[in-house]
Amino acid sequence: MKKQRLLVIGGGSTYTLGMVMSLIEEKKNFPLKSITFYDTNAERQESIAKATEVILREKYPELEEFNYTTNKAEAYQNVDFAFVQIRTGGLEMREKDEQIPLKYGAVGQETCGPGGMAYGLRSIGDMIEIINELRQYSPDAWILNYTNPAAIVAEALRREFPNDHKILNICDMPAAIMVSYAKILGKEIWDLVPEYFGLNHFGWFTNIYDKDGQSVMEDIKSAILNDGFLPEDSEIVNDPSWIKTFKQVETMLRDFPDYLPNTYLQYYLYPSQMVEKEDQNNTRARQVINGREKRVITQCETIIREQSTENAHLEVDIHGCYMIRVAASLAYNRHDTFIVIVENNGIISNLQDDAMVEVPAALTSQGPKPFAVGEIPTFQKGLIEGQLAYEKLVVDGWYEKDYNKLLQALTLNRTVVDAPRARQILDELIISNQRYWPAFKTKQLV
Repeated sequence: MKKQRLLVIGGGSTYTLGMVMSLIEEKKNFPLKSITFYDTNAERQESIAKATEVILREKYPELEEFNYTTNKAEAYQNVDFAFVQIRTGGLEMREKDEQIPLKYGAVGQETCGPGGMAYGLRSIGDMIEIINELRQYSPDAWILNYTNPAAIVAEALRREFPNDHKILNICDMPAAIMVSYAKILGKEIWDLVPEYFGLNHFGWFTNIYDKDGQSVMEDIKSAILNDGFLPEDSEIVNDPSWIKTFKQVETMLRDFPDYLPNTYLQYYLYPSQMVEKEDQNNTRARQVINGREKRVITQCETIIREQSTENAHLEVDIHGCYMIRVAASLAYNRHDTFIVIVENNGIISNLQDDAMVEVPAALTSQGPKPFAVGEIPTFQKGLIEGQLAYEKLVVDGWYEKDYNKLLQALTLNRTVVDAPRARQILDELIISNQRYWPAFKTKQLV
């Protein structure tokens, strides 16, 4: 089995240690020759990288090489797989993305609604630059992108790189939900086979099967309605906000019992409730800054100081394992089934072909082979078409530098649905994103 050369773009992410632990956990499935971290923030990456050196020395001694750098030419050479996890603007901009909509009574969330638009408009240019430069040095590398907001980024990359079939956009949220399904059933997530359709952060499980082919959908629904629903993935299991989010699944299931919802649908189905429970002075970004970020920094400092992981609480998470198993299926032609983001092209037969949809696919060395979904019901189709129009208008706005397209996008979005409010939010987001967004032109009547 060929050993792979892996590049992690965004090596300074607070999720990187979990990814490293997942690489160690999955090393028989996805053996590595080398790991390279690349980040534009040298100081942030160095702390993560120096802790990683200790972890790898203890737990992955057979790894031949580990490097970290801020030099693109050095990082991008001879790559087999690139995992991309960037956050343009950092948590500072995430906090503004969340605060500004809340100020006007709209959902403040990093991937949904106005915050998702703001984050997406910052991400598009950097993602295009990364791929163009990476292709100069490693033209045949698989690029697995899980930079948020994945739906907007995937739409932009579809337009920019229509013939690059080794870019795959993925999200671990369906897997994080399935970890909780598996817990309910007393099984492992890898024992479950999902049927699913939608857009990223905007979809539904239509069925879940065990490895014997038996549907366990009704068992899961019954357990959620009778006993509630909680996160189980190690990264979010004790997070109060995520606990509330998973509990909201019971409400969604009672209101719309046909399918099991992605947790992010709460922002679109109950936007008023979502606004009421948020605090502008203690957004999710602030909670991450004071929580996970501090925890990871402290953990790295401990590992570096002691040159040991003995007193570090390191865990494998589904975020990392999902990415790695996706990569392994692509690398070794395993045909394993994962939920990924692909161009529709008839998969959902009553949805436009150029939609970037999130559906199950068999992953092969030739890329994803999606399974047909067929026609979807009117309610879900109506919701998806509105969200899809929003996503496409955001990307239109970025390419055309068109203020009016962004205004249309926010007015369509179910978290806003009010043109004057959309304009207020957009105008303030433009001011806060001056360093990152292009200059948008307004079409005026004459």
